[in-house]
Order: sequence, then structure tokens, then C-alpha cells
Amino acid sequence: MNLAEQLKPDAVFQAITQAADALKVDTFVVGGHVRDLILKRPSKDIDVVCVGSGIQLAEKVASLLGPALRVHVFPNFGTAQIKYEDLEIEFVGARKESYRAESRKPIVEEGTLQDDQNRRDFTINAMGIRLNQAGYGDLVDPFDGLGDLRRKLIRTPLRPDLTFSDDPLRMMRAARFATQLGFDIEPEAFDGMSAMSDRIRIISQERITEELNKIILAKEPSYGFKLLYQCGLLQLIFPELVALQGVETMDGKGHKDNFYHTLQVLDNVAVRSDDLWLRWAAILHDIAKPATKRFDKKAGWTFHGHEEKGARMVPQLFRKLKLPLNEKMRFVQNLVRLHLRPIALSKEIITDAAMRRLLVESGPDFEGLMILCRADITSKNPDKVKRYLRNFDVLEQKLEELEARDKLREFQPVITGEIIMTTFGLKPSREVGIIKEAIREAILEGIVPNEMAPAFAFMIEEGRKMGLSQA
Repeated sequence: MNLAEQLKPDAVFQAITQAADALKVDTFVVGGHVRDLILKRPSKDIDVVCVGSGIQLAEKVASLLGPALRVHVFPNFGTAQIKYEDLEIEFVGARKESYRAESRKPIVEEGTLQDDQNRRDFTINAMGIRLNQAGYGDLVDPFDGLGDLRRKLIRTPLRPDLTFSDDPLRMMRAARFATQLGFDIEPEAFDGMSAMSDRIRIISQERITEELNKIILAKEPSYGFKLLYQCGLLQLIFPELVALQGVETMDGKGHKDNFYHTLQVLDNVAVRSDDLWLRWAAILHDIAKPATKRFDKKAGWTFHGHEEKGARMVPQLFRKLKLPLNEKMRFVQNLVRLHLRPIALSKEIITDAAMRRLLVESGPDFEGLMILCRADITSKNPDKVKRYLRNFDVLEQKLEELEARDKLREFQPVITGEIIMTTFGLKPSREVGIIKEAIREAILEGIVPNEMAPAFAFMIEEGRKMGLSQA
């Protein structure tokens, strides 16, 4: 099979061909770029393998593409990279790789193209296309990766135990590619993942989380989580999520399986948003249910306070998973804390005070919160789901009207701590905090408008109750 017509952009591949022939090295584009080219998927990463020095080839290609083009060299790995327009082109010499049982770092030796293809993770990533002028565009496919693309199958080039032992992260990558592409994992490869799952412990958390995030960003992320769960990997890398699995029954009363409910919520969010952190909020929204689960003979199963406890768990989990401890974490934490609030409001007679509190506490996270809460409405009864969503429509309309009138998502009481201290001649103290909180509550309850004159009068009255007088 010849794929010369599909190799684009012309300038890049022409330069690689010219450089490869000048240096007299057999050269191939390999891996994901070949896979995506056949699948007609966009790809900005081009991996080039030559039987020789990848660094020399990169330098030659760069000189042909433009005199100012910089080559990033990584001598410890024998690789080099060029960034050309919106492409990242990586060059490496063909090599063998193997891993010691206890190590994450491979032993690397020079090798042939066949050696390089043998070390690839999956057959669909082990194809190469010749870039030398002689045979330009010829597909080199020793493991029938093309057939596996047609069969929609994830399969290892060598025995799964060898492939996964060499680099255990490939087990995560199998689940990731299956999820991204909508493929199945070959039964023998899946059995290998189950047998080798414990070896994931030697992989760094950063690399594991990178693959996990790619699964989360897929069109149907639940598929990847189910694969990881079924082969035993999820139990090792994310036991807190697995703890949600199962249904307990007492006195004939059972609760929903919160693991599968969470995955449904995740998929529901994925339909509405491609934001990674909103999807993480979906994953963690019920994370504290195992810790808060109680059985009451009258009420049945309860999970009181799981939203608050879950919010407290978010920083711990982000730290453990090596996720950022910044505004992304705080966004997820806020949504976990507030995720029950809109649902409760949609079932009740809605007061302005309750809506004000929701708008103030959600602030800039309001849109994300409403997406999460809509996604959290899961039921086998479609009429029930429709009814809840209609209630949400009413609530959201009222919230938008209230926000347009009061601008509560940018809410700050007009009376500041400095005004309180100046008025009563106080230093920072408990009294200042009490008065400030009283003013905030009065504004949110609609007792006092957020305007200087009435809020100032309210402050004076609160001070008088505490025995304070104006300085």
C-alpha cells in the first residue's frame, strides 16, 4: 500500500526526503501520525525514525526548512525536535528499548526499523511510511496494524506480557486509545492488562494522570473508566472512585450504585462541555458518599454532608493525583460543595434569598455549576428526568433575572471592614467580623439593599446592640 498522496504538508515531507537521501539513512514517519493519517484524523505531531542519527537528520531538515529554525536536542535520549508552523516534528534513531523490573527508565540501544516497530505499544501505532525517494509513501506494516484499524481493535505487536512489562503505562494507553477511538481491546491484551496491573505501581503519578486526563477528555469517558475498573487498574490508581461501587441493601431498601451514577454524570457533562475541570467536578461530586453513608429505618440510606466532606477531600485528591493546586482545584472544590444546592432549590418554593446565596457563593463558577447539576439528574425513568429538567429551566430563568437586576455574582457588601473600624474606632477584632457578617446576611436575605445609606444605618444599629458607639 502506498500513501504518498496523503503525506501532507508537502514542504515538510519533501525536506525530510531530501535530508534523508543526502545523509543516506533509511527514514520513516511512524506511530500516531500514520494511524491518524489513515483514519483521516487531524494530527500536529510527526514522529520520524531513521536508521542512523536522528539528531543529524533533524539538523539537516531544519537547514532546509529555514535558516532561523531552531533544533531542540535531547542528547540523553538521542532525539531532536523541530517546531515548524503548527507542527511538532520529532526525530529519533531506530532503537531497541527494555526496562528492568523495578525501573521506569529504559535501557536503549541502536536498532533496526524492525526493532523500533517491535518496541511500539500497539499494532495501530507500529506502522511506518517510507520517506526516502526510493519507495516514498510505501507502508511498512509488519503486525497488520491496518487490519486492526479496520477491525477497530487495540492489539499489542508482541505478547502482551512483554509489551506491558517493558512499559506498564501502555496498559493505561490501551484504555485511552480504546476510549478516544471507540475501539475494543483484544481479549488477550485485556487479559494481559489484568495480569500485569500491579506493575503500574512503578510508573510516576504524573504520567498516569496525564493518561487519565486524556480519557476524561474523550467523547465518552465512562468507557475508559469501565475498562480500567474491569482490568483492576482503577483500583490501584484511584481507589477513592472505586469505593463508590456497589449497592447495599437493608430492610429491603437499597441505594443507587454511585460509581456507575458518577460515570453517567461524567458522560452527561461531556455532552455539554469539553472543560477538563468541569469533568473532574463530575468525577468528584459524590466522592464522599462512602464516608457519609448511613442507614435510617425511616428515611433509608442517607449521605448527609457528603458535599461538604467531598469539598474537603478535593485538595487531598488533587495533591495525590498531581493535579494543579490552583484556581482549577478551587473551581472543582466549589462545584463539589454546591452541587446539591440548585437541585434542592428546583424542588422547593424558590425564595429570592436562597437564590441570592447561590449566585454569591457560585460567583464566576455559576455556569459550570448549572451544567454539573443538570448532568447529575440521572434516572431510569425518563419522565422523572424531564420533570426535573423543566424545574431547572424555571430556576435558571429566575436566577438570570435576579442576576441581571442585582449583579450578585460580583457581590461585595458596600460596607467594608475598614468602614466598620473607622466608624466605631475599632482595631481588627471579633466585633468587626460579627458586624460584617450581619450586614452580609441582611443584604442576602433582602432585609437591606446593598446601598451605602441603608447599609450604613443597619451597621450603626448592629453596633448599638453590641454596646458600640460612633467614634
